[in-house]
Amino acid sequence: MRSWSRQYRAAIFYHADEQQRLALETKAHLQSAMKSEIVTEIVSFTEFYLAEDYHQKHALQHSYEYMQEMKAVYPSFRDVVFSTAAARLNGYLGGYGTLENLQAELDSYGLSEKAGEHLFNFVKASSRYSCKRYGTC
Repeated sequence: MRSWSRQYRAAIFYHADEQQRLALETKAHLQSAMKSEIVTEIVSFTEFYLAEDYHQKHALQHSYEYMQEMKAVYPSFRDVVFSTAAARLNGYLGGYGTLENLQAELDSYGLSEKAGEHLFNFVKASSRYSCKRYGTC
């Protein structure tokens, strides 16, 4: 389904001919296994625009507990936006990532013990759900 707005479109931006070739090949390969059309555009990179703050770290912003944890580590929201730890945390809160990966990197996030345990249990529960639903065990 195509986006109703250009700023919300699905796109892959390439920097070199080889990246374009690989993106087109991958899209064609995936398309051959799907019934619906892949509408992701593959276009040359020209310029990057940072999204508005309300789009940044969406899952994280909707979790008061974790945002307080990040505010204790990062003095400004802009610092949170550019934080790798906040990006990873946002991904886990959004349902992405594995329990195995989280275990390997959790200590590097700067979370309190309580928040770390809560995140671990959240991802563990999400992993079980994903495993049963999608067979990703």
